[in-house]
Amino acid sequence: MRVIAGKFRSRPLQSLRGMDLRPTADRLRETLFNVLTAGNPIAFRNKLWLDLCAGTGAVGIEALSRGAAQVYFVESSSPAARLIQRNLRSLSLETGFEVLREDVTRALGKLEARKVTADFIFLDPPYRMETLYQQILELLSHSPLLGPEAVVVAEHDRRFDPGHGFASLHRYRKLEQGDAALSLYRLGQ
Repeated sequence: MRVIAGKFRSRPLQSLRGMDLRPTADRLRETLFNVLTAGNPIAFRNKLWLDLCAGTGAVGIEALSRGAAQVYFVESSSPAARLIQRNLRSLSLETGFEVLREDVTRALGKLEARKVTADFIFLDPPYRMETLYQQILELLSHSPLLGPEAVVVAEHDRRFDPGHGFASLHRYRKLEQGDAALSLYRLGQ
């Protein structure tokens, strides 16, 4: 696993063995970022990201590599949260991020209390936790965390549909690659 593009391009990232950790594949990550930039190489400059159920932190690190101003990595597993910290240290990153080791719903509440407004939110719980997708998407649909142009991306098993819409949050695109799929959501679409 490696960083695809940006200032940390081709730098390796570590994962953990034997855990319920399924890092977003390099190819799928590349597709995601190509779709989100749509030919605009500075699309992430000065943007704020939430990497929910962050696992290895690969998606948030990719955003930092491509110019994101701040990434909040939310991960409930202590070993995975320590792994994210190691991956960030391996890139000599000291600022522009925060690792929140706690349940995603609690972390969202804390970020709301801090008046954080995200431009991009990436959600990737273990595929088997299907109800968590709907729970988080429903919470986000009513959350002040979403900026007016925010994009929410859910990575999921291609055989599972997390849902087309949640209140004012609606899927506007779905991409499938191998066994994985990405559902992209926006407000009011």
